[in-house]
Amino acid sequence: MTVERKAIDTLVVGAGQAGVAMSEHLSKLGVPHLVLERDRIAERWRTGRWDSLVANGPAWHDRFPNLEFANFDPNAFASKEQVAEYFVDYAKKFDAPIRTGVEVRKVVRNAGRPGFTVDTSEGTIEANRVVVATGPFQRPVIPPIAPTSAALTQIHSADYRNPQQLPEGGVLVVGAGSSGVQIADELQRAGRRVYLSVGAHDRPPRGYRGRDFCWWLGVLGEWDAEVMKPGREHVTIAVSGARGGHTVDFRRLAHQGITLVGLTKSFDDTRVTFEADLADNIRRGDENYLSLLDAADAYARRNGLDLPEEPEARNIPADPECMTHPLFELDLAKEGVTSIIWATGYAVDFTWLQVDAFDDKGKPKHQRGVAKEPGIYFLGLPWLSRRGSAFIWGVWHDAKHIADHIVTQRKYLAYYDAPQRHEDETRVESVEAAPGESRVHKVSEMGVN
Repeated sequence: MTVERKAIDTLVVGAGQAGVAMSEHLSKLGVPHLVLERDRIAERWRTGRWDSLVANGPAWHDRFPNLEFANFDPNAFASKEQVAEYFVDYAKKFDAPIRTGVEVRKVVRNAGRPGFTVDTSEGTIEANRVVVATGPFQRPVIPPIAPTSAALTQIHSADYRNPQQLPEGGVLVVGAGSSGVQIADELQRAGRRVYLSVGAHDRPPRGYRGRDFCWWLGVLGEWDAEVMKPGREHVTIAVSGARGGHTVDFRRLAHQGITLVGLTKSFDDTRVTFEADLADNIRRGDENYLSLLDAADAYARRNGLDLPEEPEARNIPADPECMTHPLFELDLAKEGVTSIIWATGYAVDFTWLQVDAFDDKGKPKHQRGVAKEPGIYFLGLPWLSRRGSAFIWGVWHDAKHIADHIVTQRKYLAYYDAPQRHEDETRVESVEAAPGESRVHKVSEMGVN
């Protein structure tokens, strides 16, 4: 695309799941818009994940409402390539106005006139509104405690692809959310010696009484919870769709051969120390697991559901050696650990968005995606409106709310614009006639964007 200077009603930045969902709703409502994506549609699914990754939810759940995965078992877990192609196919369904290979570099509020000026890699765009659909996984975070030893290979989980990518030797995986757990499991199964640093986490059952945990969270109203429980801001979720899907159990991982350690505390060259919190973190994860089983059983009784009982789901394996006699420090060089994988999450990067839409800590300030700065919208962020906001189906519903808000604003402006335009068009300017000619009138070109 060649953009010299283009005007558009609504500009959507990003063509991942959030941008595609936003475009669908705007298209249905007749809102002129353009979606810009610096790479390909759903690029992070293709190149920002490891090779064997599959979706963490079954295909019947992790999708948009208006398209199923083609020729695919709805109870299976789609590969990252299948998820990316799903969004490409979805965009084709309604001929989404997506332009790929165009990077948005800066957005500023116009002074004395409506809208925003948007600087891109291919020119300037004037937009009345901007929807930020870049998602939460923008900048991989490696904590400042990371060692500086040249003897260690260190990468973020965003850059991990497969076990063959790493040098020979053991691996320390820091972070026990879905990414860290799945990567540690894959490395151990590939014959690596693995240490897994476990922090606070939730670990739902993959399935219970014949239903996936995604279904249980749905009927229990958990996906629609609008307020995060206090103290849960930094609690990650450990769930996996790998190898057909299974419940993550840290004790079983330990019995399988992975050495569990507590939260990573500090490094001194190649010596690492851990917090004495491993048992507590796993115990609280167990409590989360059992509480969901309790809630599911109560729901089944209350609603008379004929679902098979599953008492064996409550069997907790024996504590492994690494829990009863935990390591508080480890000499990585002595133990042959040559690599560290930081599965420590991401931060957002909105340095290009130079508008008054953030609080004093730099976090987006919004209400259900409608930003403090009029005309700016955020989509795809965790807890945008509910617990499910950052998930595929959740972002679709949030996009509908934002699209409705945009349409309402357009109606107000149209109400103002109609009489104003009529007044402008009937305002005539007398123009001096040339000798021998009659006087003529010129229609004013004033108007409101």
